[in-house]
Amino acid sequence: MTHLLASLVHQFGLVTLFAAVALEAMGLPVPAETALVLLAAYASHAHLWSPWAVFGVTATAAVLGDNAGYLVGRYGGWPLLRRYGHLVRLDERRLKTARYVFARHGGPVVAGGRFVAVLRTTAAFLAGVNRMPWPRFLAWNLIGGLAWSATWTALAFTAGHQIGAGHSALGWTTLAFASAVAVGSFVWLRRRWARLTVAAEAAYPGPLR
Repeated sequence: MTHLLASLVHQFGLVTLFAAVALEAMGLPVPAETALVLLAAYASHAHLWSPWAVFGVTATAAVLGDNAGYLVGRYGGWPLLRRYGHLVRLDERRLKTARYVFARHGGPVVAGGRFVAVLRTTAAFLAGVNRMPWPRFLAWNLIGGLAWSATWTALAFTAGHQIGAGHSALGWTTLAFASAVAVGSFVWLRRRWARLTVAAEAAYPGPLR
C-alpha cells in the first residue's frame, strides 16, 4: 500500500494527497498521514510545491472529508452501525463507550482525534451518530484539521529539507519523533478506553436505543 501511495504521490501530487486525506476523514482505511509525509518531504526535497500549498490542500480535504463523514453518521449512521458495526469491531460495548465520550468530551475528541489514527477515521462519523450539534462539530473540526495539517506539513517539510541538505540522519530523526508521538497517543487512548468503558456501562445500563 505504501509503495502504491508513493507512486501515486509522484504521479499526481496534490490530487493524490487531497483524495487520501478526504477519504480517510470519511472513514475509509486510507493512510493519509503517510501520503502527507511522503508528499511534503518529496516536495521539500524537489522544490515542487510550497508548504502553504500542501497545508491548504490537506486542511481543506480534512475538513470536507470530516463533514461528509459527520453527515453520513448523522442521517444514516445508527442503522448502519446496528447492522454492520460488528464487521469493523464496533460492537454494542464500543458504541456505548463512544456515546459516553461524545456526550462529555465531544469537542476535544473531534479535534484531538485528528492526531490518533483510529479516531481520525471514526471521530467525525461517530460525532454524527451521537448527534453532536453541527456548529459545535464544525468549530472543533476546524481546530483539529488546521492543527493536524500544519503540524505534519511542517514536520515533513523540515525533514525533507534536512534530507535534501545532506542531513539525512536529522531528517529521519524528525519523522521518527513525530511517529513516536502518534504511537504514544494511540497507546494512551487504549489504556484510557478501558476506564471509559466501565463508566459508559454505568451511565447507559442495558441495550442502546
